[in-house]
Amino acid sequence: MDIILSKLQSIVSAGGPFIILLGFLIFVHELGHFLVAKWCGVRVEVFSLGFGKKIFQLKRGDTNYCISMIPLGGYVKMFGDEIGSQISELDRPFSFTHKKLWQRFSVVLAGPTMNFFFAILIFAIVSLIGEEVRRPILGDISEGTLAYTAGFRSGDEVRTVNSIPVKTWDQFQDLLDASANMKTSFSVKRTGTEQTLQLEATPTLKANENILSFSQFIGDVTGLSQNSKSTFIGVVHNSQAQKLGLMTGDRIVSINSLPISYFRELENLLIVEQGKPIEIEVERGLDKEPKNIKISGTLEPISSLASFGIESPDLYLAKVVPDSPAAVAGILSGDKIVKINSTEPKNWEDVLNSVKGFSGNGTVAITINRDGQDKSFEIVPKLVSHMSYQGKEEKRYTVGIMPWIQSAPPALAIVQSSNIFEALQRGWRKTFDVTGMTLLSFVRLLQGSISPKNIGGVLSIGQAASETFKIGWNHFLQLMAVISVNLFVINLFPVPVLDGGHLLFYVIEGLRGAPLSMRKMEIAQQVGLVMLMSLMALSLFNDVTRLLGF
Repeated sequence: MDIILSKLQSIVSAGGPFIILLGFLIFVHELGHFLVAKWCGVRVEVFSLGFGKKIFQLKRGDTNYCISMIPLGGYVKMFGDEIGSQISELDRPFSFTHKKLWQRFSVVLAGPTMNFFFAILIFAIVSLIGEEVRRPILGDISEGTLAYTAGFRSGDEVRTVNSIPVKTWDQFQDLLDASANMKTSFSVKRTGTEQTLQLEATPTLKANENILSFSQFIGDVTGLSQNSKSTFIGVVHNSQAQKLGLMTGDRIVSINSLPISYFRELENLLIVEQGKPIEIEVERGLDKEPKNIKISGTLEPISSLASFGIESPDLYLAKVVPDSPAAVAGILSGDKIVKINSTEPKNWEDVLNSVKGFSGNGTVAITINRDGQDKSFEIVPKLVSHMSYQGKEEKRYTVGIMPWIQSAPPALAIVQSSNIFEALQRGWRKTFDVTGMTLLSFVRLLQGSISPKNIGGVLSIGQAASETFKIGWNHFLQLMAVISVNLFVINLFPVPVLDGGHLLFYVIEGLRGAPLSMRKMEIAQQVGLVMLMSLMALSLFNDVTRLLGF
């Protein structure tokens, strides 16, 4: 109950950023309708931000400008836009319904179009302020992979590909795509040195796991990745690390005041410091509010990280889901998996594959180590619905355990456009890309590649607004631009009551030479309203179930 209350409080606290974000987007959308309507000579009676009871209003000319109580939309009321309204001959020049077809089409199209161009402007502003981009720095490179054999090492920074300078990870990926099946030269700077190496490899094409990309395949050198393990640790029972005060699940923040970002950095640092006083700062506490603790001591001589008693946390359990098969069997958080069936897993992927490969009959034998002692359990996995990282709902067998593994954030750099023209060009490109991804996400929804459970509503937007607002204006503005693009796309859907539905009516009118009958338009509006309300109900349901943790 406390968790639910804290989540509700976070949503309430998101009210300010949410109103700012939605207010700007609604204003821009309705301003588009308003300006083009005035340009076409339509009398605009009301320009409202929000619905319901008016809390502020100001009459200027023919228009009543107002702010209404419910900040979940807005509207521009134009003279003569009601279906079947009776307009006198004297007032017809100011009536929306009596304007030429192209004028009515322009007025309706102006709202979504303003959202599109507003996104370009926001992305351009972000580009001028400075945008965070992923640097072309390699993550953990495993021995035995093609990348390792070619000479790439963890932490290398890619400088050029075929002599073309590389500044971001996205540029690096684009060049890999273009170099598929061709021998390619790479210039890389080795981490911790000023040494620059020239390497060669032949990228191949692999299936693109990003289902929101139009590219079915991408270039890849097997083993190259930006993923790096963070500094969460597993601690061996009765080891020097445990005696020093370290615990499984600690995240090492620094060693002797030197910040640590990646697990791979621990080996050299701890070996160098052996035999000397040491101070290790760790972040402790996953389920509670994390707190930083400083642990001091003197290292005894060690030959490796393993001899000190620190291991990768892949096989240590951070959480056992209540009432899950593992919890019922007696497995606890902190346990280390040492065997599953007859296999000794080397990483979490081995555990996942063993459980997912369960046939539905019999049990899965899991041996864990707890406080230095091995314990064995026979567990019957449960078939559950699971949301993949791609957003697809799938059914697979699970036992209800989660490991202490987490990827470290990628290395970032701030990139700024040098002038307004470059910024607008980048704003256009990003808006175009986000528009494509938004359209593709709806296609994937219809195809079933993305679960409808991913559809979020006002609560999700509110939480996102609050979180990005806390991080900084850069992220908040980018969220605003993305949602503006979404409004552009959604409003153009040919659904009655949306702008796209009205545009569809006008297209039909242009093709047949006469508008649809009032009866047909009324039925279409009712159907569209039901569809829209159903979508809003689904998004609210998803938000609430997500809030309650279902």
